[in-house]
Amino acid sequence: MQAETLVQMKHVRKEFPGVTALSDMSFDIRAGEVHVLLGENGAGKSTLMKILSGVYTPTSGSIVVDGKAYKNLTPHDADRLGIRVIYQELSVIPTLSIRENLFVDRLPIKKHGPFHTVDHDEMQRRAEGLLEKVGLRRDARTLVEDLSISEKQQVEIAKALAVDSRVIVMDEPTASLTHEEVRHLFDVIRALKAQGKGIVFISHKLGEIMEIGDCVTVLKDGANVGTHAVSDVTADDLVTMMVGRQIRKNYQDENTPDSFEQEEVLFEVQGLTRRDGKAKNVSFRLHKGEILGFAGLVGAGRSELMDAVFGAAPKQSGRIFLHGKEIRTKSPYRAIRHSLAMVTENRRETGFFQNFDIKENISLISFLKTARGGGTLGLIDRRFERECAERQRKALRIKCASIDQLVAELSGGNQQKVILGRWLAAQSEILIFDEPTKGIDVGSKAEIYALMRGLADSGKGVLVVSSELPELLAVCDTIAVYREGEIVRTFSHRDATEEKIMLAATADGAE
Repeated sequence: MQAETLVQMKHVRKEFPGVTALSDMSFDIRAGEVHVLLGENGAGKSTLMKILSGVYTPTSGSIVVDGKAYKNLTPHDADRLGIRVIYQELSVIPTLSIRENLFVDRLPIKKHGPFHTVDHDEMQRRAEGLLEKVGLRRDARTLVEDLSISEKQQVEIAKALAVDSRVIVMDEPTASLTHEEVRHLFDVIRALKAQGKGIVFISHKLGEIMEIGDCVTVLKDGANVGTHAVSDVTADDLVTMMVGRQIRKNYQDENTPDSFEQEEVLFEVQGLTRRDGKAKNVSFRLHKGEILGFAGLVGAGRSELMDAVFGAAPKQSGRIFLHGKEIRTKSPYRAIRHSLAMVTENRRETGFFQNFDIKENISLISFLKTARGGGTLGLIDRRFERECAERQRKALRIKCASIDQLVAELSGGNQQKVILGRWLAAQSEILIFDEPTKGIDVGSKAEIYALMRGLADSGKGVLVVSSELPELLAVCDTIAVYREGEIVRTFSHRDATEEKIMLAATADGAE
């Protein structure tokens, strides 16, 4: 017996000036089912969900809820009909308590004679019931700013349940979660399924999709490529549907040596220590042609190590060498002058300037390196700016309307290419990638991996921090396992497996 259909989106089309974002898109959400929405960045997933939540008005088509067809929904309509979207950038208010976040727009009220006041006891009671449903073991009076990312996400889910939402859309819900937090989220999703909720799950992580999804709809260029039961398709099938081609699974050359010890040492760190213990006497070498990856559990200190290497965080002690000559990276500016580059984990906050266009973002580092006074003196060379940006746009195949377009308007994969283009334009010799494909679709990931390999083959030094073990295994020649501020094991790409890396990353297996 087929489950009840909660929402149907029929032949939805959405046009923006000069662009068709969705064309004849149909999509069903059923009770007790996790419907995965899959596609490359720019395929139309976010546009479809914004139409469902009332943020966008469709050009044509209809949305059917409870048998009634709507030409468009408003956010108020979506809320009233029980449709709630939990975006990747969570909307909780940090300075309010959990219970205040749950009822911020519908506080329970009690009367005291002619006066009306907030019923804190009722709010606490109802909040405790909601937190129990999502498995969040916290006092409802706890400030949200004191919660972890996964706990904040649970608060968002509880908010959806507070208004008895029947359809809950989760946009990249696992992007910032640890392995254990993902497991807990999946338990919550299964509980929601059992309650008859319809879940839309948007993710680029194929392993998670195959585990939690019941059916999957693949979008490409704004169209529905196909809807299938997850049990009827493989991860490779989904990739081919998304990008229209097969994706390489390994980016090492067949002739890649087991060890790079005989190769020239491009970059070396000796005894680097941070006062906070995130790096404890860490030493490593990066050889010519080698991609060195850093694996480890979230919180092990890998990003903090790279921040110290790049001068974005203070070092207590340690020495850094480039081509055998000691360099001092007391600040990111000094690191940049020594031809170091850092592609940070958080693109939007620390990766690019949102109010700058593509050409300004790409040419910025080159200008800082060559301008007098570190860019504080002299005028910007607009001709150089355009030539520099056009060169990188063509080389990296950045999809954009023009180099005058704001970077914030691009897809995640193309934003990452702009950031990489900036460092390549500056002729950086050592490139640090921290979670380089976070929130990026499979096709763009493959392009980033190929770019990394090309950089290493051209003589650049490449360091990679990633929480995705398949990513490290696909692209890295050597993998250093980092635990509690120390490198505890190192594997060549031929010896490394997910099991060995995870064993070394845990307290019991590091020896």
